[in-house]
Amino acid sequence: METLKKDLLRGGQFLVKETNCEDVFTPEDFSEEQIMMKEAVKEFNEREIIVHKERFEAKDYKLTEEVMKKAGELGFLGVSVPEEYGGLGMGFVSTMLTCEYISSGNGSLSTAFGAHTGIGTMPITLYGTEAQKQKYVSKLATGEWMGAYCLTEPGAGSDANSGKTAAVLSADEKSYTINGQKMWISNAGFCDLMIVFARIENDKNITGFIVEYDRENPNGIVLGEEEHKLGIRASSTRQVFFNDTVVPAENMLSVRGGGFKIAVNALNVGRIKLAAACIDSQRRITETALKYATERKQFKTSIADFGAIKGKLAEMATNVYAGESASYRAAKDIEDRIAMRVEEGNSHPEAELKGVEEYAIECSILKVTVSEDVQACADEGIQIFGGMGFSEETPMEAAWRDARISRIYEGTNEINRMLSVGMLVKKAMKGHVDLLGPATAVANELMGIPSFDTPDYSELFAEEKEMIAKLKKVFLMVAGSAIQKFGPELDKHQQLLMAAANILNEVYMAESTLLRVEKNTKRFGQDAQEGQIAMAQLYLYNAVEIINKNGREGIVSFSEGDEQRMLLMGLKRFTKYVNYPNVIGLRNMIAEKLKAENRYCF
Repeated sequence: METLKKDLLRGGQFLVKETNCEDVFTPEDFSEEQIMMKEAVKEFNEREIIVHKERFEAKDYKLTEEVMKKAGELGFLGVSVPEEYGGLGMGFVSTMLTCEYISSGNGSLSTAFGAHTGIGTMPITLYGTEAQKQKYVSKLATGEWMGAYCLTEPGAGSDANSGKTAAVLSADEKSYTINGQKMWISNAGFCDLMIVFARIENDKNITGFIVEYDRENPNGIVLGEEEHKLGIRASSTRQVFFNDTVVPAENMLSVRGGGFKIAVNALNVGRIKLAAACIDSQRRITETALKYATERKQFKTSIADFGAIKGKLAEMATNVYAGESASYRAAKDIEDRIAMRVEEGNSHPEAELKGVEEYAIECSILKVTVSEDVQACADEGIQIFGGMGFSEETPMEAAWRDARISRIYEGTNEINRMLSVGMLVKKAMKGHVDLLGPATAVANELMGIPSFDTPDYSELFAEEKEMIAKLKKVFLMVAGSAIQKFGPELDKHQQLLMAAANILNEVYMAESTLLRVEKNTKRFGQDAQEGQIAMAQLYLYNAVEIINKNGREGIVSFSEGDEQRMLLMGLKRFTKYVNYPNVIGLRNMIAEKLKAENRYCF
C-alpha cells in the first residue's frame, strides 16, 4: 500500500525522531471522496442545525433527536461502521472530517453525535461478538436506534474503575441483574440502547453490558429529570437508575472484567474526535468575530483596523490552523497504523483498537490543546463583540457556554495532561520509545561547551526547525531529570507532570503546524503560503514562551544548587532564538489576510 511505504512513527516517537514534512498528512491532502463528504456534512449543518439555534438554546431535546435521526438516514452516524453492519466503512480521517463539520453548528447536537457514534456505537463494533454486531450495530449506524454510554457514577468520575453499580449472575446463569446509579448520561432521554458498566462480585475491574431500553417496558430502568446545564442545553443529560434490571448473559460485552479496557480505549477515540469537533467551531467563531469587527465602527474606524483587535483575530486564526494541522496528522497516522495491522492479518476491530491505542498520547495532547483553544477563541469572540457579546442576541455567549464542557468530558484536561506524560514514560519502559538515549545525550550536551558558530539560516524554516529540535530537548531535560529524581514516584508529583505535559503539548502542536506549512510551501510556492508561514512562526513563538515558563517552573521546584543552575542554563540555551520574529508584524499580516477575504482563509 502506498501509504505504508513511509516510515510510520510509533505514538510518542515524534519527540525523539525527526519527521519529514512529506510524511505528514495535511487537510490539503484530502481525497475527492473526503472533500465530497465534508461538503455534504457542511450543507447538512447549515440546513438542519445552524438555522435552529433558538430551539436548541430553548432546550428542545426533541429537535436534537430528530436531527440525529436525519443524520442517520444520510449515513453520517455510520461513517466508521463497516459496510456489513449498515455503515459506510470509511477510514479514520473521514470519521474525523464528519465529526468536525457536523459539530460546529450547535454544541448540543455535537454532544449527542459524539456520544452516539463514539462511545455509544463503537464499543459494540470493536468488542462485540458477531451476534451482538448483527443485532445492534446496523440499528445504531442508521439512526433507527440511539445509543448512550453509562460509565460515570456519583462516586466514580475520573476514577472510572471505582464504580459501585453491581451485576449479579442468575442461578441458571442465563442473565445478570444490574443495580446502581449512573449520572451525566448523554442521550439518556431518547436512547434505545445503553452500554452499561457494572462490577460482578468483587472483581478488580468493571464489566461492560449491552442494555436495551424500551420506554414501554423499562425493565427497572428509571431516568432522572433533565439536568439544567451551563451549555449544551438541548443535549439530553440525565441520571439513570437500574433497579433489578435483567440483562441476558449473552449481552456481556467482551469478557468479564474487560470493561475498564473498553472504557479506556473508547475514550482514546473520543479524545481525538473531540479535538476534531472543536476545530470548525473555532473557525466559525473566528469568522463571526471578524465580520462583526469589520462592520462595527468606533471613532469613525472599523474596529478590525485597530491593533488590539487584529492581535486577537490573528491568534484565534493561528490556533485554528495549528489544531487542524495536528489533528489530521494524528488521524492519518492512526488510519495508516490500522491499515498496516490489517495487512499483517489482524481483524479490522483488532486493528482499529491497536491503531488508536498506539497514538493515545497524541489523542490526549489534542484533546487538551484544542478544547482549551476553542474556549479561548469563544472568550475573545465575546470580547470583540464587546457588550453585544454578552447578549443572547448574538451567537458568542452560547458558543462560550457550549465550549466549556469540552475541557471536562472524555477525561478532564488535568487527567489527560498526566496521562500523556505517564503513557510516554510507560512506552519508554517497554522500549517502544527510546527516551533514555536522547535524554542522556541532552544531559551530556549540557555538560559540554556550546557552539558559538553563527548558524546558517538562509533556507526557509531552518531556524524554526532547529528551534523545534531544541524544544524537544527541553522536555527530555526536564522530564529526564524529574524521572531520575523521583523514579516510579513521579506520578505523585502532579504539578510537575502538568508542567511537563504543557511542554509536550506545545512541541507536538508547533511541529505539526510547521510541517504542514513546509509541505505546502514546497508544493504551492512560498507566495501562496505567506499567511500560513506567519502562523507557523507565530505559533512557535507562543510555544517557546509557554515552554520557557513551564520548564522554569519544573526546574526551580525539583532541583537546587549547581543542578538547578545547569538546568536553567540549558533551558535558556534551548529556548533562545538567534533571530527573534517580529511578533506584532506576524499578527498584523495574518489579520490583514483575514480582513481582505472577510473569512477564515487558511
